Amino acid sequence: MSGESYVLTTMLELIRIDSESLNEREAADYVAYRLREMGVETAEDEAGAALGGNAGNLTALVKGSVPGAPTVMLNAHLDTVKPGKGVRPVVEDGVVRASGDTILGSDDKAGVAAILDTVRRLKEEGAPHGDILLVFTVAEELGIKGAAKLDPAVLAADFGYALDSSGGPGEIIIGSPTHDKITAVITGRAAHAGIEPEKGVSAIRVAADAIAAMKLGRIDDETTANVGVIRGGLATNIIPETVTIEAEARSRNADKLTAQIANMREALERAAANADARIDIRINREYSAYMLGEDCLAVKTAVEAARAAGIEPSLRTSGGGSDANVFNHIGFPTATLGIGMRNCHSTKEHIYVSDLEAVARFVYEIVMRAAAAAKEAGA
Repeated sequence: MSGESYVLTTMLELIRIDSESLNEREAADYVAYRLREMGVETAEDEAGAALGGNAGNLTALVKGSVPGAPTVMLNAHLDTVKPGKGVRPVVEDGVVRASGDTILGSDDKAGVAAILDTVRRLKEEGAPHGDILLVFTVAEELGIKGAAKLDPAVLAADFGYALDSSGGPGEIIIGSPTHDKITAVITGRAAHAGIEPEKGVSAIRVAADAIAAMKLGRIDDETTANVGVIRGGLATNIIPETVTIEAEARSRNADKLTAQIANMREALERAAANADARIDIRINREYSAYMLGEDCLAVKTAVEAARAAGIEPSLRTSGGGSDANVFNHIGFPTATLGIGMRNCHSTKEHIYVSDLEAVARFVYEIVMRAAAAAKEAGA
């Protein structure tokens, strides 16, 4: 593999490896092998064992040659959402898609491939650069769980980038919301639906009343809410006794998130009280918001690097989360980069080859720009 085709070939090889969340072993082994070929050794933590998976987070340090250059962290995740088994990628008219009824997995294997391509170029060209910390996480799609298990001491770098956004090349995500998950278990009373329905309390009916009373969808430009999972019922002739609801709310504004969670909780509690049902509600913080200023070194470096790669930079905020939320929460400045993946988490997922190759150039220029800035400062 050589030239820009390396990044495409690498992504296609990764896509053919099954790596749904908590089953990232083969993908982790592939990345470790490819880095070892380039003279870079990896370390693996115990995140997989802690989460019930078969692989941990991988980290590696690519030693640089520019004294005083900042250490740059490059991050991508190894797992994919379902359905992600037996993916067969097809390249046609400059677009990569999956053939069949699976996702493609460019989320986030395009990011992994771009990082590997950057290391390859640096090794082949012998370009002067600073140290580069590589972080490949597991279980990101389950709520950024792998990154949350990473030892913060591993992040011995100055700033970093998570290659994990659906925006195009040059899009730099400087802000992302806090995400809270609601799990509610409603307990009614079972009864025979045909003989004595009056004696029953339908947990499904309670759930329906609660959901109907909630504010859902796009609440405002900073806030969203959704009910994504409803589980309950045994048969059509039984008044359903128990239902579990899984929902979420996200906002970049803490007060708005508090108000939205209160709205959803109140709707659940009121519906249960009206039907004389019991309810247990748990609210978990999945990840916290971040906002980077335009003067942040990670942002400034990315803007300059995009232009050096012939790409127009664009700063924006996102409604999604990534490993960057965890890293920023512990005080490590991390911007998220658009890597060109489109229609993620669906069987219509695809990516343009030209976008993938542009992202690889962009990441390479980030490393080069960081080293150049250090040299200029010392001149």
